[in-house]
Amino acid sequence: MGSVGLLYVGAVLFINGLMLLGVIPGKSAAILNFFVGTMQVVFPTIIILQANNDPAVIFGAAGLYLFGFTYLYVGILQMTGISGEGLGWFSLFVAACAVVIGVLQFTLVADPVFGIIWFVWAVLWFLFFLVLGLKKDSLTTMTGWFTVFISHLTGTIPAFFLLLGRYETNNGYAALVAAIAAVALAAAYFLGRKAMRNRALAPQPTNVARTA
Repeated sequence: MGSVGLLYVGAVLFINGLMLLGVIPGKSAAILNFFVGTMQVVFPTIIILQANNDPAVIFGAAGLYLFGFTYLYVGILQMTGISGEGLGWFSLFVAACAVVIGVLQFTLVADPVFGIIWFVWAVLWFLFFLVLGLKKDSLTTMTGWFTVFISHLTGTIPAFFLLLGRYETNNGYAALVAAIAAVALAAAYFLGRKAMRNRALAPQPTNVARTA
């Protein structure tokens, strides 16, 4: 069940990245955010109710709420037009939790691949905090590209491996995921800087006074 949810995390991150890049209107992206957000709240609840107080199962499901609440929050903001500062500061909380969960993936679960994936999510949600919470509009394009790039790396691809029963984790695979994520972050930074330069060089509209 969690693997199915992870598949759609990849989908909604891809859509949200395109929304940040201005490719998809906010209200259009909100629909998928409502669908996936609801899924990411219902699924972990079902998992926890069936966990028989197993701490490992509960731990695995608990982190999914961070995503579910984020996507529901995004959907509500896009449909209502409410400002995003609240979501930005919630994203800082998510980023901090993702760091802790990432460390526990290494030390408690012995899953270094998902340890790296959680660290990548921590970076992404910290960017959301900067853009929405601190109004760093100059980082919007960079954040959009990074969201698009890592949507499949951290969501779609591992979900398919889990669903097919072919998921493997070791330090080598973790290093590969970390390297790809670092390249994605560098590429997103470059594209963001390029977009800023293009906007700076674009001719600005001038106001021409009308004469009677």
